[in-house]
Amino acid sequence: MKKPKLLVIGSVNTDMVVKSHSLPKPGETVLGGTFFMNAGGKGANQAVAAARLGADVSFICKIGNDAFGEKSKQIFEDEGIDTSYVLLDTENASGVALIAVDDNAENCIVVASGANANLHASDIKDLPSVIEQYDYVLMQLEIPIATIQEIVEIAYQKNVPVILNPAPAQILSKDLLSKLYLITPNETESEFITGIKVTDAESALLAAEKMHDMGVCCVIITLGSKGAFIYKDSQYEIIPSLKVKAVDTTAAGDVFNGAVVVGLMEGKSVKESVQFACKAAAISVTRMGAQSSAPYRNEII
Repeated sequence: MKKPKLLVIGSVNTDMVVKSHSLPKPGETVLGGTFFMNAGGKGANQAVAAARLGADVSFICKIGNDAFGEKSKQIFEDEGIDTSYVLLDTENASGVALIAVDDNAENCIVVASGANANLHASDIKDLPSVIEQYDYVLMQLEIPIATIQEIVEIAYQKNVPVILNPAPAQILSKDLLSKLYLITPNETESEFITGIKVTDAESALLAAEKMHDMGVCCVIITLGSKGAFIYKDSQYEIIPSLKVKAVDTTAAGDVFNGAVVVGLMEGKSVKESVQFACKAAAISVTRMGAQSSAPYRNEII
């Protein structure tokens, strides 16, 4: 039986993390932190999460001609990810994220996009013939929106379902939304897209219905520690998260997205895929780091 193939398109960063008692206020310096340097970037995190859970993953991204980029590519190869479409940018540095994490596992992040901002659909030769080889395409919003729009259009024409994790938050066109199979915003991202502030199940339903009316087939709104809200075919429910002691929530959403797609690729229902993803995300928040926090298949089982 042919193994389903996933194409992840997105960002790759090196995360420089400082863990301290509290997050600094504007103009404040907080002392006493512990420093970590980890592989990150939403695209890379999701690619690694899916690969660790057993998916056949290819990753399209752009790295700088520097030590960070070289290290990132090596990590992808070590994780069993196809790096045929990892592109080299000779003009811009690899992406870097500066992350502060407090004792409650809350974080704040500043990203220098570097080569990620220079990833264009035209960089991939015969992109339509590349995309049609895959069963799903997974993307985020840390690369240019014009690139995302072009890839969504190609995938739509080729009948390849696209899952979009609309992070970081921005307003999206109805045309783009209408060509998605699945969208996975959190509360903030849902409000950016719909104008509806998500605070509970009732407001999540209103936001999900609006995204569905804009053309998205299926909506999953992640609610942090409260779980995930699913809307499909006018049916909806909340899948609760697992209760764990969180130490770092940095890549929880990315692990969730990678796991959801793996579930779908294996023929699970949307509900079953979200339940699977909630388990993966729960494990990830008990560990420091982004890619390094992603669980392996046997840990979830």
